Amino acid sequence: MEWTKQEVAGMIDHTNLKAFATEADIEKLCGEAAANGFKSVCVNPVFVKKCREALKGSGVLTCTVISFPLGQNTIAEKVSEAKAAVADGCQEFDYVLNVGKMKEHDYAYIEEEMKALTAVARETGSTIKVIFETCYLTDEEIAEAAKIASRVKPDFIKTSTGFGTGGATAAHVAIMKQNGGTDVQVKASGGIRSWEEAKAMLEAGATRLGVSAGMKIIAEM
Repeated sequence: MEWTKQEVAGMIDHTNLKAFATEADIEKLCGEAAANGFKSVCVNPVFVKKCREALKGSGVLTCTVISFPLGQNTIAEKVSEAKAAVADGCQEFDYVLNVGKMKEHDYAYIEEEMKALTAVARETGSTIKVIFETCYLTDEEIAEAAKIASRVKPDFIKTSTGFGTGGATAAHVAIMKQNGGTDVQVKASGGIRSWEEAKAMLEAGATRLGVSAGMKIIAEM
């Protein structure tokens, strides 16, 4: 399949989640996103208000991350954080599931957590993405997490934070796509730094790309 620059730009969450990101860095991120028609900017919660204001009228969404990057907050803390981020102006939020519970195969906990966060999204009209952190999971665990999502129906399931031991792979995207059901889309993120890598994710079934190399990817097309 072939994609135009415009189509790919419209699938990119233009991302800066670095601990040392400054206001100037975030202003640059917003400017690039608006100029190139990216889907969203994805930033840490402290920058949500700034981005929403900077992007007013641009059509670019403001996305943030919840319980990032470890996912080890309680469900109540994650819910509170998501509600606060939406109140600040985010239109999309990506939360990290409890990877330890996933490794323990406590699927009831994972489902309860996913339902609680998805409820926040539905109540507020936000888009929710569930970060699996696939580098720590087996193929079977990735499939099981996707099956839980097929029941709960968040908007997206997402491969990685970009802060783990590995990022997105086309193979993991395919597993997520195969098991997530028809109502759940897949976001590939983490280590995607070229158009060739991005294209592999799209071909595997991703419909959103979380990248800090969005400008480079578009330029290479």
